Amino acid sequence: MHPMLNIAVKAALRAGNLIHRSTDKIDHLTITRKSHADFVSEVDFAAEQSIIQTLRAAYPEHAILAEESGANGTSDFVWIIDPLDGTTNFLHGIPQFSVSIALQHKGIITQAVVYDPTKNELFTATRGAGAFLNNKRLRVSKRLHMADALIGTGFPYSNFDHMEAYLGIFKELMQQTSGLRRPGSAALDLAWTAAGRYDGFFETGLKIWDIAAGSLLITEAGGMVSNLSGTDTFLNSGHICAGNPNIHPMLLQVIEPYLTDALKA
Repeated sequence: MHPMLNIAVKAALRAGNLIHRSTDKIDHLTITRKSHADFVSEVDFAAEQSIIQTLRAAYPEHAILAEESGANGTSDFVWIIDPLDGTTNFLHGIPQFSVSIALQHKGIITQAVVYDPTKNELFTATRGAGAFLNNKRLRVSKRLHMADALIGTGFPYSNFDHMEAYLGIFKELMQQTSGLRRPGSAALDLAWTAAGRYDGFFETGLKIWDIAAGSLLITEAGGMVSNLSGTDTFLNSGHICAGNPNIHPMLLQVIEPYLTDALKA
């Protein structure tokens, strides 16, 4: 394992254990509403600080971009952190959430970790060295046809600017695929696409910390990731389409008629 990935794994496992230990005291947590349907708990903050401490101890000169504490430092190396992706699930006692950590070097994602503490599933990738689940090599699914495909997504929850386009795409896919799923943690959804559990995934309005790690998992597992019009701007726009090499272009085809100028970003 690459030494930088090793540190990221250490950080993710520590944070995951902290989150897991908090699941039996959810009713006593301090919770803040960031915006409509977007919550943060003291566990998010504690997990984030734990991750930052682990990374800083190993790489004090690296920059940090974290969901709750924002950007810190200037470097060619930037750690992109979502300490608890799926906070709403966590606060409702639904065991579908994850820790996501990625390393970006000169604009390129080079290391990725997504950890599901409930199922003890550790998804990892190093650019050029493949993607793994608990040390077993990951490959995207081999399904060829939309009619057989299971597609992951996330509903708009606090930004409803693209609601009409989203509902149009959703309606099309409901009729063309074998099913749609919305479990509630985009980082895990992307990891599951890398693992071949989903054949494709799309969502609008995500943040870089939701998708940085998951996007590398997918490409290292042989899949494709783009924005909704097929280009590579998804880290900045947060509009993302991913899938195996067969389903990804078909997904883009379904999405294309619904694209507004804003969704082409």
